Amino acid sequence: MIARLPRLLVLGTGGTIAGSAQSATGGSYAAGELRLDQLLNDLSGLGLEAELVAKPIAQIGSQDMGWDVWDVLHREILAALNDSQMDGILVTHGTDTAEETAYLLDLTLPADKPVVLVGAMRPAGAVGADGMRNFANAVRVASDPDACGRGPLLVMGDAVFAAKDVRKAATSNIDAFKGYPRGPIARVTPSTLDWFGGATRVGEPARYGWPETPPRVAILTAGAGMDAKPVEALLGIGCKGIVLAGMGQGNAPGCVLDALSEAVKSGVPVVRSARVDEGLVDRNVEVDDDRYGFVAGRALGPAKARVLLMVLIANGITDATAIQAAFDRG
Repeated sequence: MIARLPRLLVLGTGGTIAGSAQSATGGSYAAGELRLDQLLNDLSGLGLEAELVAKPIAQIGSQDMGWDVWDVLHREILAALNDSQMDGILVTHGTDTAEETAYLLDLTLPADKPVVLVGAMRPAGAVGADGMRNFANAVRVASDPDACGRGPLLVMGDAVFAAKDVRKAATSNIDAFKGYPRGPIARVTPSTLDWFGGATRVGEPARYGWPETPPRVAILTAGAGMDAKPVEALLGIGCKGIVLAGMGQGNAPGCVLDALSEAVKSGVPVVRSARVDEGLVDRNVEVDDDRYGFVAGRALGPAKARVLLMVLIANGITDATAIQAAFDRG
């Protein structure tokens, strides 16, 4: 009896992987221009060992990713996870906000089947375009039973990253993605896949419910010489939470910390993250979190800290101690 090929749902959202270069050697291109069926047709000659079921969700650059697309994406993935005929899910995605989408899905989906995000740094038609190879690698990952129980993954540049770790660390490098505190959890090529450890989320349900209406949470970037006016402005537009992208270990001028502390007293949670590339933001280092009522963002950068805080607030978790426990887990 011949075993059937893995059946993978491909959800298209656009991005550079669906982009079209205006010139093979130029830098300008249009993201999300290629339709999903056109993209898969271009990939059909690669001999990928999987049955691909295409379903377009959006055709956008990921700078325009938002709750309307996330809501549809989450619903489609959840349906595929519950479909016994579907073995895994691929999401074609722009690179600018891939880390946010991956982490949001990580927080709100069970870890039963592989969910793999894939993108490209160079559009189709450009010299050295990486989309086809990245997609072939993503198919290999999503087809592998050992990818189950790891939560959503991102595949770029022959590397596999866990959603909690991955971030875009360069504007245009072909190897633009890094992981922190862990680096890649596997290396992949179109013909090989090597995991560096076992799955840690086997059988784990979603950590949080899917938010029906996302709360407004803003990122405030600290800078030398700034005053407290930006904090007042954020509260004035109805922010329900604030993430500080602080200097060093999440620091900011004293007047800004004082204003953020007043925000906490008014019921607006504040998480201290860092504007630097990587590193932990620990409690009560430089900033007295206990006195101010802040939460330390630990290993999460500002973008992911915002996603987690949005999900927590939407799930009714607003107490600083409970929020800190969620950030300690990451």
